[in-house]
Amino acid sequence: IQELKSFEKGALYTKGENNMKRAILIVLDSVGVGELKDAKNYGDEGSHTLDNVYKTCKGLEINELEKLGIGNIEGVNAPKKCDNAIGAFGRCEEASKGKDTVTGHWEISGVILEEPLNTYPQGFSDDIINEFKKRANIEGILGNIVASGTQIIEDLGEEHVKTGYPIIYTSADSVFQIAAHEDVIPVEKLYEMCEIARNMLVDKWAVGRVIARPFIGEAPNFKRTSNRRDYALDPFNKTMLEYLKDANYEVAAVGKIEDIYNKKGITSAVHTKSNMDGVDKTLEYMDTVKEGLIFTNLVDFDMLYGHRNDPAGYGKALEDFDNRLQEIYSKMDEEDILIITADHGCDPTTSSTDHSREHIPVLVYGKNVKPGVNIGTRETFADIGKTILDFFNVQNELVGKSFLNDILK
Repeated sequence: IQELKSFEKGALYTKGENNMKRAILIVLDSVGVGELKDAKNYGDEGSHTLDNVYKTCKGLEINELEKLGIGNIEGVNAPKKCDNAIGAFGRCEEASKGKDTVTGHWEISGVILEEPLNTYPQGFSDDIINEFKKRANIEGILGNIVASGTQIIEDLGEEHVKTGYPIIYTSADSVFQIAAHEDVIPVEKLYEMCEIARNMLVDKWAVGRVIARPFIGEAPNFKRTSNRRDYALDPFNKTMLEYLKDANYEVAAVGKIEDIYNKKGITSAVHTKSNMDGVDKTLEYMDTVKEGLIFTNLVDFDMLYGHRNDPAGYGKALEDFDNRLQEIYSKMDEEDILIITADHGCDPTTSSTDHSREHIPVLVYGKNVKPGVNIGTRETFADIGKTILDFFNVQNELVGKSFLNDILK
């Protein structure tokens, strides 16, 4: 049936040498648009990352996002509404259990978690720590607590420099994080430690991500570097990315996308140093990727501002991204679609420094996208992946419902 629908739409949906098309999927990491119905179960009542940042900043210059329809999304009240939105707009609920990066990205690509990934609110067990020390051939570790990444290097950085012991910490997310000064534990050695931890933290000890957190400087002015690396579990089911790769489409990953999917379904990848570097790398891929998916994560919203409760910085980052949208539009071909979304919330105006359980926005733009279409509230993030596979006419068994026929002319 879907193939017939696609055929009825005409050549627009036929893969062919003379009819190249691309989807550019950009995740504004943590730009949630309002609490989910079960937010109270996660301690996130009242969270609304976008609205609360906008209000705290007393308005934002995000004219392009407002033209796309971000202010028209159900539940969004602070950004300006646009009577003549140039894009399609809506929001998605999260069907998976949890509110972390891996959970959100996996669901976007069609993998829904029935059970949340393990978290360690009391720190890691002696069994885990002892096994890690044995495998990594180290005498000791520091930390093993739930902590802010910047605070823990402030608290334990000097001791780390003196002892050479890596700093181990976690958060409300399913993560095992290792912080180390680049002059004490070289970056490649830190990556090796993370790979050791990744290999052991599976099954009953499983965590969603092992994260390398290198830093530099001297006390009290330690500073984390852009040499972060994430080591994720393999997705539990076949993802949108794998379906596309198997159908011989390019899947170009920008930022930490490659790490989140543990390279599964990726044909090329580049890491980034900042949001703006992420936009630059996306634009570069738009010059070279002729047919397929360009999948970008812009992490600064979350890493630099959400977790640090910095709404002013968060607002400025939104404005900076907004100022780059015209550049992205200018490189879009006739058949391309641009989808802007998020993976969870991280409201910097609340007392929590953790992610927040929120809806994610969906903004879709392209020359063949009907302007002003409201796709409403979707039941799962997976509708995004389902729509992208529909766009490329790739048969699949993903959960979710495509909204492609609702938005295309």
